[in-house]
Amino acid sequence: MPTTARGWKVATLGPAGTSSELAAKHLIARLPGDSVEQTPALFHSYESASRAVLQGSADLLVVANAYANVSEFYMNTELSLVGAYHYRTPLYGIAVVPGSTPSGPVRIASHPAPVPLIEQLLPKGMSVKETVLTDSTSAAALAARAGRVEAALTTAPSAERYGLTFISETRPIDMLWSVFRLTRAVEPVAA
Repeated sequence: MPTTARGWKVATLGPAGTSSELAAKHLIARLPGDSVEQTPALFHSYESASRAVLQGSADLLVVANAYANVSEFYMNTELSLVGAYHYRTPLYGIAVVPGSTPSGPVRIASHPAPVPLIEQLLPKGMSVKETVLTDSTSAAALAARAGRVEAALTTAPSAERYGLTFISETRPIDMLWSVFRLTRAVEPVAA
């Protein structure tokens, strides 16, 4: 893949602390050339990140294949899949504000993709009253930090960044990540 004059710019889901940010940094470290922007551009949704690629302010879009709407990017004729890679996420767990000890039915914030982990990781004595969906695991951590929910399913980097403590076991997710680029930037394949 040839680089642009300004170098590669990778767009993905933010804010800081998401699995997507770490997966994008993993990709950036492996891109050829020395004109790669080392920090990914972070957006509140994968759709917003894709708009940056479509509008030319970013070159590559990194999306987790567990994302429920990943098919939007595969079906978009303006985007082409140019790669995919395995990258294990940071540890996920249920986190709370330090000193709080929720029990019984609680409201838990989570990005939609890892929601199945909630039941796997839920500590004894806790149950789910409501799952509050957020745009990212970092946004879930922020919701717990702000007191909008009692707990968050989030990543270790987000828990640390926003001052939360894990009250559950933790585990990573073995994830496949898709990389998209503008279709017109991809050289045609000879038949």
